[in-house]
Amino acid sequence: MFVISDNNDTCAGMRLAGVEGVVVHTREEVSAEIERLCSDKSVGIILITGKLRALASDIIGEKQRLSPMPLFLEIPDRHVADAARNTFN
Repeated sequence: MFVISDNNDTCAGMRLAGVEGVVVHTREEVSAEIERLCSDKSVGIILITGKLRALASDIIGEKQRLSPMPLFLEIPDRHVADAARNTFN
C-alpha cells in the first residue's frame, strides 16, 4: 500500500499507520508516481487524495483499464472532510 497525497498532514498520518507515501502537487508529479508505482509489483493498493485523483483521472482510468492491479482508492481531502464536518456541527 502506498499513498499519493497533496498535503503533508495526510502523508504523515498514513506514515503513522505504516503506509509510505509522497506529497506531490502537479499533474506531472502525479503521473510520474503512478508510473513508478504501477511498475512496482510490491504495491497492490494506491491511495490517492481526491484532488490528485481529479488531476489525473484519465491516467488512472487507463491504468485500471489495462490491469486490475494495483487497486486505486480515493481518500477524501482533509479540507473537504473538515468542511463537511463543520456543516453537520
